[in-house]
Amino acid sequence: MLERPFDPETRIVSRRDAPAVIERECDICVVGSGASGASAAIEAARAGNRVILVDGLPSLGGQAVNSIIGMFCGLYTPGMDGRQLTHGIADEIIAELTANGDAHIIQGGVMKVVMYNEVALGRWVEKAVIAAGVQPLTGAIIRQVHVEGRRISALDIATRHGDVRIRAQGFIDASGDAALTWQAGFDCRVQAQGQIYGSQMLIVEGIDDAHKPDWDTMARRIAERGEHYGMMRRDGFAATFPGTDVAMVNMTHIETPLDPFDAAEKQIDGKEQADRTLVFLRAEFPEAFGKARVRAYGLPGVRQTRWIVGTHHLTTAEVRAATRFDDAIARCSWPLEQHHNREGYVWETFGPDHVHTVPLRSLAVAGADNLLAVGRCIDADSTALSSVRVMGPCIAMGAAAAHALTIAGSGSVHQVDMGLLRQKIAANLEG
Repeated sequence: MLERPFDPETRIVSRRDAPAVIERECDICVVGSGASGASAAIEAARAGNRVILVDGLPSLGGQAVNSIIGMFCGLYTPGMDGRQLTHGIADEIIAELTANGDAHIIQGGVMKVVMYNEVALGRWVEKAVIAAGVQPLTGAIIRQVHVEGRRISALDIATRHGDVRIRAQGFIDASGDAALTWQAGFDCRVQAQGQIYGSQMLIVEGIDDAHKPDWDTMARRIAERGEHYGMMRRDGFAATFPGTDVAMVNMTHIETPLDPFDAAEKQIDGKEQADRTLVFLRAEFPEAFGKARVRAYGLPGVRQTRWIVGTHHLTTAEVRAATRFDDAIARCSWPLEQHHNREGYVWETFGPDHVHTVPLRSLAVAGADNLLAVGRCIDADSTALSSVRVMGPCIAMGAAAAHALTIAGSGSVHQVDMGLLRQKIAANLEG
């Protein structure tokens, strides 16, 4: 077989010849492709909508993939026999990844979680998005939001390949930092005092799981010896992925500022904290971690930065009271998990029968008729948000937002037929 030589000729192109703006239209535009955004985009497309999924990173999956969170939390009620509260794409992810050995349901103390391989999850998200007919747009940063009265009409987005304008009937803010809501000019919330610390996740390989101490022993040693190694956080854990010599390490607290220059510095500081963590593990538990080496650093894991002002401010008292709202769209039993202390966190668990809910009104941006927020930027006080921002309820929020916008059409998300919406998301509200 003869091989043809590659054509060595070139041609000259000019920015003057390119379109000033690439324009696209859709029914629903989702900004952010983490657990809540991926759920929203896939559910919206399956409901018959034309969907564009926008993300600032060059790949899909958000923090669930790129920050290597490593565990689906908030899917189950507390206790050894916890029942599953969120379904939808959660069922599909668990079924496919567990079948391939890329996910395992484990009992993490009082809560059941799903530990997963972030690479496999990333590919699942990509394949599911394409199969659903969603149009992805990655490496995309919002430059301007066009608002007409109470409705967002279009987004102007910058990419390395050119400027894009997306027009849509409805929008979902799954950005994590309420970036869409903020740039549209709607009011947002931030922590009144102090901040909520994030985590720099670290994946290490070459461990000996047979000699790895249990989580309580490890936490005690960090509390006793962490200062010697310059560790900021004085608790945490290393969870081994079953059947491997790989562990996910969560022993850092990092600042997650919204100032762009500060954010750049703090993400480097997070890796330095992670390095000190590995020094600690090697020295204090040499039989288990003496040969451990870094396989991957996740992107900065952000818990809470900026969130919306909705039409209902979910409170800690409502979470503790296991409130069942008339417009509930998601259920959760995850503990109140406050990371406002540099050295550790406050962990308040619930009993096995406790289930609290998230109302649609906490997703509905005040003053906007075609915008819903999902995930860690819904309206709640910072302690209440610490329970409902985990991936289980985030997946449920994404599904609810997709169906609410579909039902609302050209109308308002503040006047959605809740009876019809409950039918669409029944699996996340019943059983």
